[in-house]
Amino acid sequence: MNPDPNPKLVAPLWHTAILLILVLLNSVASARTHNLWRIASLSADPQIAGYLTVILFEWLMVAYIWWGVRLRGATLSDLIRGSWPRWTTILRDLAIAIAFFIVANIVYGTLARLLHVDPGASLKQIMPRGPAETAVYLLLALTAGFCEELIFRGYLFRQFTVLGKSITAGLLLQGIVFGLAHGYQGPKLMLIVTVYGCLFGVLAAWQRSLRPGMIAHALQDAIVVLLFRFMR
Repeated sequence: MNPDPNPKLVAPLWHTAILLILVLLNSVASARTHNLWRIASLSADPQIAGYLTVILFEWLMVAYIWWGVRLRGATLSDLIRGSWPRWTTILRDLAIAIAFFIVANIVYGTLARLLHVDPGASLKQIMPRGPAETAVYLLLALTAGFCEELIFRGYLFRQFTVLGKSITAGLLLQGIVFGLAHGYQGPKLMLIVTVYGCLFGVLAAWQRSLRPGMIAHALQDAIVVLLFRFMR
């Protein structure tokens, strides 16, 4: 399951430290409001402002990672890995993503019941209302699918694996940081998100590619919230 038999740091340690600080500060900001933090000037609609703020933040993190890996002669493609030379490979990754989505949500639901926590309570805070919010939210889901997988399962997984000298250490540490990054969801759901992040890490290591995980992540963020909205 090792994605690279001889992994090396893809960016300087100071670069990783700064990224971790930014991710955690973002989480603290969202935890204080129990919602996505927002730059109010981005939109007159507070919810859309929150979505756009997260979209901007995550793409800035990707740009920061792009700059950092270039310092070591690497590229974002080195982190994403995999390829789609034929349409059949796209369908294969889509099928893997859907199967993973189902299994991961069974795990998520089971843990939520064991911890006696209602995921809907936090989803309610970020749920889109109306066509405009829904459209921007779907853009946010696509952004999260690509950016968060690149940040956590691409960049941080690789860095932590090298620093911890173990794929298990890389898997657990990136999952922990992923959970800590979701401060607005509260402690119990952050624990569940940590497990969820580890599952995505297993998928990335197994497939040696972020592509199935990116698809599954986007599906998760889009489908679960929208289903919750229309079923309440």
